[in-house]
Amino acid sequence: MKKKWKVIYYKTKSGKSPVEEFINLRSLKNQLKITAIIDYLEEKGISLPRPYADYLRDGIYEFRVKLSGDETRTLYFFCYETYIVLAHSFIKTSQKVPESDINIALKIKKDFLNRYNLTNIEEFLL
Repeated sequence: MKKKWKVIYYKTKSGKSPVEEFINLRSLKNQLKITAIIDYLEEKGISLPRPYADYLRDGIYEFRVKLSGDETRTLYFFCYETYIVLAHSFIKTSQKVPESDINIALKIKKDFLNRYNLTNIEEFLL
């Protein structure tokens, strides 16, 4: 069965992917744990249930992974009906997701949507 959703790792204009860099800094075991949640997100999309995911605000969602005692969060957004863009990852150190991290994800969303649209998004995937 073909998955409805396609996960994209946001890349800066210089080609850096903050989420991939975050994942690559984890142990292999933790990388596999994060990858499993990303696969589940790609399968479920907007239906990914709590406790795995939650809506934050302004079109930004989070998925949660506990890694070796650390609460990690990856912020993402949906676009163009079938795409999920992984924008920003961090280790959560407070009760709520910090506004500063949500604002980073919102800046990334704005940049992504300014650079890519439905007709040229395939360029991003290359």
